[in-house]
Amino acid sequence: MNKNVKHHFATAIAFAFLVFWYYLLQRFGFFDFTTELMSEEYAGSGLMLGIGIGMTPAFFIWSRFNRWVEKKLQIKGIYYEDSYYKSADSDKNDKQK
Repeated sequence: MNKNVKHHFATAIAFAFLVFWYYLLQRFGFFDFTTELMSEEYAGSGLMLGIGIGMTPAFFIWSRFNRWVEKKLQIKGIYYEDSYYKSADSDKNDKQK
């Protein structure tokens, strides 16, 4: 099996983890809890807030897993955030000089 197929398979597993995490939040009533914190006219905002707060740890785990898989499979690439932070660091170093 080549690296691309392995990477796609690992990404599918990570996506299944995200779906499972969402299902657990729904099952344990986390979204209902955040919706009930808001008044009835802002129930949709409570749901969106709940999804944002509840899924944040899952997306963090997903990103770390994805980076780990790419390191294990020796997949090279450039991440958008890497170039952003690299330029921010170089701007910071230029200002200090």
